[in-house]
Amino acid sequence: MMYYLKPMKIKAVPIILLFPLAMASCGKIESLPPEPNIEYTNFTVFDTTDLLGNTIMGGRLKFHFEDGDGDLGLTVPEDVEEADTINLFIALYRMNDGQVSPAPDDDPYKPTGFRIPYMDRTGQNKILRGTISVEFSYLFYSEEDTIRYEFYVRDRAGNLSNTAATSLIPVFYPGVYEE
Repeated sequence: MMYYLKPMKIKAVPIILLFPLAMASCGKIESLPPEPNIEYTNFTVFDTTDLLGNTIMGGRLKFHFEDGDGDLGLTVPEDVEEADTINLFIALYRMNDGQVSPAPDDDPYKPTGFRIPYMDRTGQNKILRGTISVEFSYLFYSEEDTIRYEFYVRDRAGNLSNTAATSLIPVFYPGVYEE
């Protein structure tokens, strides 16, 4: 006994309906330069406590970033001595007698640098966008303490971003400081 398969008829209507849907899902791939770009959003000063329960002032720097080739952030280093562990660089400036100038190396507010964790994006569009928040603790402060930070990032390829700066920040007074 032999079985014969009937030839299948392909209906053109479903294919014609699926074609515009498939074309609409293929949007244009956006392109940005490989160098990261950052933009200062705000700095918040707030009352908080340290690990011992002492009242201190806290600060939160918030900024937006874009990276065209999606290689911002570092993996966890296996050997700390040979690995690059800092990719967010922050310089402290202080206001003294109405003039803003770089803080000395022994300034207690001076940050040492930060590490942005590894980020990766799958798919054809590798652009990374987002917001980064960095927190600071101010153990000693007075009404005269007014500071400003300048900061930039470096991606895994070594590309440096633009340099962004905060507005002037009076550490003694809680609030949100925007440009």
